[in-house]
Amino acid sequence: MKRFIPLVFVLAAAFAPACATAAVVAASSSTAPAAADTALFAGGCFWCLETAFEGRAGIRAAVSGYSGGHKSNPTYEEVGAHTTGHLETVAVVYDAKKISYEQLLDLFWHSVDPTQGDGQFCDRGESYRSAIFWRGEAQRRAALASKQALEKSGALGGRPIVTTIAKAGPFWPAEDYHQDYYRKNPGDYRQYREGCGRDRRLKALWGEKAVKPLVH
Repeated sequence: MKRFIPLVFVLAAAFAPACATAAVVAASSSTAPAAADTALFAGGCFWCLETAFEGRAGIRAAVSGYSGGHKSNPTYEEVGAHTTGHLETVAVVYDAKKISYEQLLDLFWHSVDPTQGDGQFCDRGESYRSAIFWRGEAQRRAALASKQALEKSGALGGRPIVTTIAKAGPFWPAEDYHQDYYRKNPGDYRQYREGCGRDRRLKALWGEKAVKPLVH
């Protein structure tokens, strides 16, 4: 479990139109127009998954948080204790005219190990499992199609994909110190990422297709 430094996080007002409110991305409605151009992905440590999307054309923000659980406004400590059902999740706010949801799915798959069911890389436990939380029918169809295409490609050597694909519920932004952790604490971030073996595993699994962060 990564260390905890309690601070309060308020989602920036600039993200509010896409994320619905400063406290919660209203992901529970399947009728949200074009999923409000927000995608929700869980892929282990959100510090690391955030960097898979940050800095890419068409992506306005990548916000670390929690989704998939049963408690409102969970804390990092609660989620890390695996008592709330939440997964560490990144909300990707994007301009669909510049980058498609399908392209985001491709970035996601090549940033995780979809065959690992007990977490991701060195992080084990419920909160570190991988998932795609779809918002609206178009995202659901695209997510399922991408999984089927990946299975048919043989890229994973026949190993089953255990990444969950489920309807999104509320997204709760994580505490402020988690946001852009790679920028705020670059030494700690790089040490953690290297020690966890994320990039080594991604290269072994995906080869040259493994996503290389543009920010790091």
